[in-house]
Amino acid sequence: MTTVHESTTSSFLTAAGEVLSGIATGSTHGYWYAKNLGNAWLVKPFQRLAGLSTNDANNAAESSIKELQVVGVGYGRTGTYSLTLALDELGYKTLHTQHMYETPEILDMWNREIFTPSIESENAVLGHPDFDLIASKGFTATADLPMSLYFEQLVDRYPNCKFILTTRQSSEVWFRSWDMLTKTITTPTRYFSWMSHADTINRYYRWLFSRINEDNSYLSVPLPLPDQNKERSIASYEEHNRRVREVIPVDRLLEYNVKQGYEPLCQFLEIADCPTSPFPKTNSARSVQVQTISAMVIPLALVLFVLFYAFANTFHRQTGQTIVQWTNSKWTALMEKQSNRAMENNEETRRKRKNKNGGGKEKKKQQ
Repeated sequence: MTTVHESTTSSFLTAAGEVLSGIATGSTHGYWYAKNLGNAWLVKPFQRLAGLSTNDANNAAESSIKELQVVGVGYGRTGTYSLTLALDELGYKTLHTQHMYETPEILDMWNREIFTPSIESENAVLGHPDFDLIASKGFTATADLPMSLYFEQLVDRYPNCKFILTTRQSSEVWFRSWDMLTKTITTPTRYFSWMSHADTINRYYRWLFSRINEDNSYLSVPLPLPDQNKERSIASYEEHNRRVREVIPVDRLLEYNVKQGYEPLCQFLEIADCPTSPFPKTNSARSVQVQTISAMVIPLALVLFVLFYAFANTFHRQTGQTIVQWTNSKWTALMEKQSNRAMENNEETRRKRKNKNGGGKEKKKQQ
């Protein structure tokens, strides 16, 4: 029988694991953002000045357009990241929303073709994303929003593609998770909207919430974005799932709950060597919140560190002291000044008291 102590310890370890996982993933996002920013601001301008080619090393591989083989068409918070990790394990390089940090061309495509035009027209349209760009980056599968919204375009464009509809136990269970997530991820990005990648993510949230809630006011309201409309969100979730079942042929669709493990996936994708390792379970609301904050804070911290390091070196050359030495000397001088002032004040107080007492005695003699 599980004791209260064991239950508390287990909960603590689970929470700690989620936080550490979030920091690790967020750090990766921050690294990729810093790398892409450095490439755009430093490497490519230098290559242009030097007359060198600015093409990526893998452009040759990208020139031959590939096709998507598997697309997860479930809404977010239905186990899409666990599905992503499982598909990766099965040999499919899978694009999840989180991976768009690593491929700025894809994120920029969504922003340029879909998010920004929707915000400018105040109408959250689906539009026509460049799916071939995603395939050209080596991805053979996708999962999560926004790609899951485009199943009607994808089913015709990639006739050999298979689709996986991830679902939860009920619409109520899905909404509770979805509502918690949206509140978790929008608060950090609100305070970092001055950073370019955070602004792009905010644009994505505006567009996505407008689609899910069928309410274009999300496109223009001030941050933070309003809470999700429960009735409209659930109606959107259920209608999406119904439409997926209606549009996608039965032999190309797997309706799936991640609790079922690898076996249904292997059968559907005709994979004989099915993994025996535990099915991945990740991406809790707490983990996602830590990821979001880490992805914003870590690049900023790195920039501040570099600036401080440069300032400290310049300061040392100019003054012959480190910042710590200079601070200590100033602090010591300030303390000595305060101490001397206090001694002078005490001496002045004693002098005044002595004069006052002496004046009193003189008056008594005169009387």
